[in-house]
Amino acid sequence: MKNTYSYTKYQLVWLVFLRVLIGWYFLYEGLAKVLTPDWTSFGYLMDSQGFLSPVFKLLTQNQTVMSMVDFVNIYGLILIGLSLLLGLFDRIGTIGAISLLILYCLSHPALLDVSYVFRPEGSYLWVDKNLIMLGAVVVLMVFPTSKRIGLDRFIFRKVKE
Repeated sequence: MKNTYSYTKYQLVWLVFLRVLIGWYFLYEGLAKVLTPDWTSFGYLMDSQGFLSPVFKLLTQNQTVMSMVDFVNIYGLILIGLSLLLGLFDRIGTIGAISLLILYCLSHPALLDVSYVFRPEGSYLWVDKNLIMLGAVVVLMVFPTSKRIGLDRFIFRKVKE
């Protein structure tokens, strides 16, 4: 089964715009963590209130595990950001983004009667920015653009015979 995507000019422009915005967001989040001395996700994980909070809190109990969690979070954000921003292996980038966003949603769900030490910038009930971002990334996965506008265009160029 061959996948062909035909978008109008406006659809393509707005899908690429969405991809670049989300890519920049991920890239900057990762770079901000790299550039922040002694940044760690320890506090965020300890603040988890979701039904999986015991799992997230367990990750904080071992310094080696915490170092790995921080490394994966920081460099995952950077690689996902670059992937989406540049249109480079965007399928892998969107799957990575979806994975991280699901973990963020499970760690800090927007539930009633839940308060966090690290207060979100808004008031949420069931839907928060991570869930909205997750929906947007799924749209990007379902409507890929990198083979039209992105580095994937050159990598996956069809050989003309």
